[in-house]
Amino acid sequence: MLAREVLEELVQVLGRENVLTEQEDLLTYAYDATAAMKHHKPDVVVAPLSTEQVADVVKIAMRYHVPIYPRGSGTNLSGGTIPVEGGIVLSMLNLNKILEVDQDNLTATVQPGVIIQALNDEAAKHGLLYPPDPGTVTTATMGGSVSECSGGLRGLKYGVTKHYIMGLQLVLANGEVIRWGGKTVKNVTGYDLVALFTGAEGTLGIITEIIVKLIPAPEARKSILAIFDDVDKAGRAIASIIRNKVIPATLEIMDNVTIQTVEEFVHAGLPLDAVAVLLCEVDGYKEVVQREAILVERILKEEGAVQVKIAKDDKERDLLWLARRSALPSLAKKRPTTVLEDATVPRSKIPDMLKAIRRIATKHNLQIATFGHAGDGNLHPTILTDERDTEEMKRVHLAVDEIFQVAISLGGTLSGEHGIGIAKMKFLDWEFGEAGVAALRHIKEALDPNYILNPGKIVRRD
Repeated sequence: MLAREVLEELVQVLGRENVLTEQEDLLTYAYDATAAMKHHKPDVVVAPLSTEQVADVVKIAMRYHVPIYPRGSGTNLSGGTIPVEGGIVLSMLNLNKILEVDQDNLTATVQPGVIIQALNDEAAKHGLLYPPDPGTVTTATMGGSVSECSGGLRGLKYGVTKHYIMGLQLVLANGEVIRWGGKTVKNVTGYDLVALFTGAEGTLGIITEIIVKLIPAPEARKSILAIFDDVDKAGRAIASIIRNKVIPATLEIMDNVTIQTVEEFVHAGLPLDAVAVLLCEVDGYKEVVQREAILVERILKEEGAVQVKIAKDDKERDLLWLARRSALPSLAKKRPTTVLEDATVPRSKIPDMLKAIRRIATKHNLQIATFGHAGDGNLHPTILTDERDTEEMKRVHLAVDEIFQVAISLGGTLSGEHGIGIAKMKFLDWEFGEAGVAALRHIKEALDPNYILNPGKIVRRD
């Protein structure tokens, strides 16, 4: 329980309407989108209206040594916003303004509560695009996306969130407000602290303003569906497309379990008997798009695709991508619990990773559906289970361990876009070793020595 003085000071700073203490409100913030994760209620939820109020809340938390957990829409998949030590949840949803779209410098300045799709809708009015597009693009906030360094379907050609963050305004653990970066194309002054705070999951500072890079929206695009009777052929086709110097905007894979589930949900015309499908989109100037679409079609057929279809219009294209974006919500209807993982390997190792996932599923007698951003090596093996079945959940945890062991052995990483949070802390030694994890802890303690900001995520105290 928080001391009465803490609540009184929060109300004084924010107003009673922006300080929530009712149990039903607190329960809403006890979890995020991560499956099979223990819930933890905060002691209070606050919703500041300005950077100054954020700083005031942090100063209160610092004085009383109360943990504070910044939160956007709560769509993250690593337990990154769960208040594991109680304390204060800092909802950033009131800081939701697009402050500027600067056409001369190709930038936008936004507050952290802005929904990603809202930014892209505004940028589109000026013929511009903000490329990062996580699957939750219509609900996820910019602050959460920057904190988790989220990826998305366009990661192969355009990169992930960190490639578009030019400047940040932050509140540090001592309540000081600082700015790093800006609109300049070149900025190599001092340490790259913008990069440090991007993907830090709110453990080093609280983001209150973001400057992002925009790009001209592509003139044309073509979407291609390739149907395979063998997953390994699909994996080889991915490597072959890249080897032929075509970099699609998007290159996605869905296995048979995912296909059947999505088709039942969306009715996009996906072939129910396909072992796997690839969804590819090329974009750019019309002439280039036309040439690349023909080349990709030829490569897919040469690599063993049973059938290749090019979407004839935007309606058909949009239906294909609706099917892909519906993969997780569709699979969530199959069993009570969906454990979605984020194993990422060099794209040349995709066939090996796909084989390993199938082997692990058989070994542990589990149903694992696999989809993901195959073009950039980021797969989402999704275990369909029921967290109430304790015996099955033991096998689930063993399977997850093995999936990440294989990913790292193939030269991969623990996360391509979901972050570490609570869910993957125990695996960090595998990737970085003890010295690497110690270095992460040193950074945390230099900026937040009292472990006030989002404690229990990425690294714990010694």
